[in-house]
Amino acid sequence: MHYQNLTRPFLLLLVIAALMCGGVLLSGKSEASGSASGPIASASPSPTPRNREEVPQDSDEVVKFDTNLTNIFFTAADKNKRFVGNLKAEDIRVLEDGQPQEIFTFQTNIDLPLSLAILIDTSASEERTLPDLKIAGRAFLENILRNKDEAAILSFTGETTLEQGFTGNVERLRRAIDRVEFVPPSGYIGGGVVVNGTPPISGTNQILAGSTAIWDAVWATAEELISASAEHTRRAIILLTDGDDTSSRMKMHDAIERAQKADALIYAIGIGDRYTFNVDEGALRKIAEQTGGRAYFPKHERDLNDAFAQIQRDLREQYLVAYSPSNKARDGSFRKIEIHLVNPALRQQNLKLNYRTGYFAKTATGETPVRKRGQ
Repeated sequence: MHYQNLTRPFLLLLVIAALMCGGVLLSGKSEASGSASGPIASASPSPTPRNREEVPQDSDEVVKFDTNLTNIFFTAADKNKRFVGNLKAEDIRVLEDGQPQEIFTFQTNIDLPLSLAILIDTSASEERTLPDLKIAGRAFLENILRNKDEAAILSFTGETTLEQGFTGNVERLRRAIDRVEFVPPSGYIGGGVVVNGTPPISGTNQILAGSTAIWDAVWATAEELISASAEHTRRAIILLTDGDDTSSRMKMHDAIERAQKADALIYAIGIGDRYTFNVDEGALRKIAEQTGGRAYFPKHERDLNDAFAQIQRDLREQYLVAYSPSNKARDGSFRKIEIHLVNPALRQQNLKLNYRTGYFAKTATGETPVRKRGQ
């Protein structure tokens, strides 16, 4: 009895102490999960971490990918097409639909992972140039791709063929380019000449093989491939063609709009059989410039390699300007973007600023879903 009388108060004290400690722990847990001032504000007790490869390297994602901001990448080049890397936020002014915007962040030399789609015209106009295109394309991928990057290979005539989906494996991409070949249409005798009435020489769709659907190919690439590429990458379509569209159901503005919605630059390399076909420089300049890319028109093999080298520099050496749009409407409308140099000294240098001409605002239902890297 004596020991029981001593033990009961002692046990009671232990219970009270345990409850007090538990209350403190529960209180601390509640404050931590309810606070929005810390680095992570989540109602989930254990947020699932992203895989390492999903986190972009060499980037400051705290501000870069804020979903409430509009992010515009741009390059600045002098008259010799050399990258100018000393711009500051106060050197530029950003307009959206003619209205000045307050810059939230400005960063230099943004080196994001790349998602590239190489789109190769294999119609009759490329018969002579295709071997050189394949050599230059292989060298381009071997030089530009790093561990965090991915690329895909597509070919097209009147229809588009996915030769290789997105991968970072250079050997697979090399083999995909090797598989790309010119498929002659029915009655083709060379030099762009087709003899009517000649029976098909293969089981492929010869009508499609004899046409070129550039805008369909760009639209399909942006809609079905680029839009589903890895999140938080610089997206670009490298378009190799002469620009002579003969059979697209889509119009050029449809292809431009779809690339803009996918946030994809288009770099056009206008090349073809100059002995038989003309290169439509106007069309290729338009689709490139309105998406923030550039158009190149190489005359020789060296020019072709130089074009690829310039595209590589553009994708690696760029600025990021981010702002919260003054127009808060989530209506899916197109917003026109302008970036002006306001520094008098820089304006005298006649620098060329290259950026996409606009973007589509988010809608009330949210953004188009994108896959995570590695899925």
